[in-house]
This record gives sequence, C-alpha cells and structure tokens, in this order.
Amino acid sequence: MRSICLTLPTNRPCPDTIAALGEEAAYAADRFDIDVHVLVLDSCPAPDHAAHAAALQRLPAHPRVTAHHLDEAAQRDFLARVTARSGSAKPELLLDLMLPDGLSYGACTNRAFLIAAALGCDSVHRRDSDSRYQSVAGRTVFPVHHELLSLGARATDAVPGVTEATLPDPLLERRVAMVGSSFVGEPSVDIAQIRDADPGVYHDVVSLWAPEGWSAAQKRELVEESFTGAGSEPFTADHSLLTVVDPMRVDMCNIAFHGDTITERVPLPPAQDTIGSDYFLIHLVHDARLPGVLHNRNIVNYYTGERRTDSGFLAYQTRFAKFLLSMLYFHHVYDRMAEAGDTLLDEHGRARPAAVAALARESTGLDTAENVRRLDALDTAYRRLGGRYTDFADLLAARRARLLDEARDDMADFALLTEAWEGMVAAARATPLAHSPGQPR
Repeated sequence: MRSICLTLPTNRPCPDTIAALGEEAAYAADRFDIDVHVLVLDSCPAPDHAAHAAALQRLPAHPRVTAHHLDEAAQRDFLARVTARSGSAKPELLLDLMLPDGLSYGACTNRAFLIAAALGCDSVHRRDSDSRYQSVAGRTVFPVHHELLSLGARATDAVPGVTEATLPDPLLERRVAMVGSSFVGEPSVDIAQIRDADPGVYHDVVSLWAPEGWSAAQKRELVEESFTGAGSEPFTADHSLLTVVDPMRVDMCNIAFHGDTITERVPLPPAQDTIGSDYFLIHLVHDARLPGVLHNRNIVNYYTGERRTDSGFLAYQTRFAKFLLSMLYFHHVYDRMAEAGDTLLDEHGRARPAAVAALARESTGLDTAENVRRLDALDTAYRRLGGRYTDFADLLAARRARLLDEARDDMADFALLTEAWEGMVAAARATPLAHSPGQPR
C-alpha cells in the first residue's frame, strides 16, 4: 500500500492546526486507501511541545494513520545517524545545514524530506502552522484531495482527474511532480504595514526582489502581484489544471511533491533567517518542465502576534532583507535552469542534482555590487518610514558586510548539500526513526 507524509514543521503553538491536520490525514486514508504518516517537526519550548503532544494523542485512532512527533533532540539524533551513514566527508557540516541553530524554512522542510524517505513515503505534503483550511457548508476543504488524485502518476493518466489540461503532448509521459495551490487571507510576507504607511516606499522595497535589469513596468507588475496569493475569494467549487505550474501561483503552505522525481533528488536551500528559501523546488519543477497540478483549495493565511512585538518585527524584517539579497543568486540560477530545460532531468524524468548544484556553485562567483545597491535602497526606504524602521535600518547598516557574505555563503551551502543529497536520502532509507517513550501513535 502506498504511503504519504503529511508534515507540519512548527516553532509556534498550534494545537488546533494539528487537530485539523489529523482530520486531513483521516480524510486521505479513507478516500484513497493509503497509509498516512503525520509528521510534526516541533521546535517549540517544552510547554508548547506538550500541548502539541496532547493534540496528537487526541486524534481519533485510525488503522492507516500514524503520527510522529519529533522535537529537535529527536530530529538531531536521526539526522546524526543519517549524515554519518551518508558517505560524506563532512557529516558534521551536513548536520549543521539540516538542523542549524537559527530559523531555516528550507532546512525544516529538508528534514521532512529525509524522514519521509525513512518512513517509505512516496510523497511529502506540507502545511504551515500559521494557516487553516477553508470550509464550505460545514465541509472542510482539504488540499490532499487533489494532491492524491494526480501526484506521481503519468501526466496522461492524471488527465481524467483534473478539470482541464494545458500540458503539451511531449510532456504527457512525465510524472506529475508537484500539486499545489495558494492561500487567501493576509499576504504571505508581513509587510502590509509598509504599504499602509507609504505606498511609494512599499513599491521601492518590494521591487528589490526583481532582477535589477527589469523595466519599471515589469517591476510595477511584480509589486502588484507579490505576496497576495489567490486574493480573498472563498472556495466555492473545485477546479484543477494539469500544466507546467507558474511558481507565482502556489505557496509552500499548500504543496505536495513526488519523492522519486524531485524531493529525493534535490533539497531546498538551507539558508538561515531568509524567507522564500523554501520555494526553490517550485521553480525547479517549472524550469525542468515537469508536470504539475494547480488547484483552488486555497489555505487561509494569518499572522501570529509574535511578529508584532519589537523583537519579532526586527527578526522578520531581517528575514525579508536576506530574502532580497538572496535574489541576486536565485535569479541567476533560475535563468540558467530555464535555459537548461529538459537537461535538468535524467533519462527517467527525475531532477538531476549535479546540474542544480553546478548552477548554485556558479552563482557564488557573482559580483555583489547589485546587493550593495539593494542595501542602499533598503536603507533609504526604511529611513523614510521612520520609527522602528529607522532602528532596523541602523541594524542593517551595522551588519552590512556580514549580510553580503551570508547571502553568498548560503548558496555555497546549498550546492554542497545538493551534491550530498542522494547519499543522504539513501542513508535515510536505511535508518530507523527512533521513537521516544510515550510518543503518540
């Protein structure tokens, strides 16, 4: 029987989200006759961890749903055994990239990829702790419905399960590598307060994630489209499209990837304190022309109160600034991947890690002058806003050289991890996932 991994990485209290995740798992197991591994990767303090454990214990027992709740100590134990077994000459460095001291959106999802391999899962389905499912007439709208209709199937076999298909005929023999949707509700990046305070500054700041050579019109269009997801229209009826999915149309809170085609071949960039670092595979699927399904079971995004505190504000704005600096390197890699196209895949239609690693490593040689100009523009914009934005500008100025180095070094780390990834996946498949006493089912 096929197994899937439905995962929730979290560093914030979210027992209600865990309860809803359990409902989605039971829905999947009942309707698709599969085994579901619910994986909660918990980086929370002990009281929140205990609340999450209690939420998992309250999930109704189901013969084909197994819950795994791993704190960082348990994750580290598993990863240490995997990296030691991987054959890498740098297992300690790999362990640091998989479970760094700071927050890393890519690393937490990479951990889910490896644990899914250890559990024998065919696919990974990711949700976020600051989001919830939509409901219509008392019925919860679970994204896993569309994910399991198509993911991993040959595209030609997936056609009957979608509303429409626009995939070119030569791609129909490839497997569906990704199924995803977006979100409704609050913007995915918490900078609406900048837009409300000064739309001109908002434009100047958001346009910094575009390639520097873009025209004013292209940047304006990007700013209007950025971080808005699917807008605000609630779900009413299903629609799904089999296509090469536009990366701007899906979000990592509402995504599923096929393991053998993508997540067991290439990891996510493990950059610390950098939003957007976990979106790389969406671009790889697109540029390699792998089939995907875009559906409309959008998840509701909301913000937690922590971001409104002074420390939370500074931390989040730092992640946003590092995202802007990362784009110098990512745009280079995305452009090269688009040029490479089908050559990003092997003879079995699977992503080629060596091709991706080479492009990531190539990008580390780029001139950083463009990022110097990004920091100059950010400094000017934030000082125009005043108040705590000026405080943040002072913080950026003090860390300027370090931030420039970190953006480049993050790509070098990504190249190294990608080169080691297939060995790590093979090691994970042969490594048991230890359970602590009293752990949920």
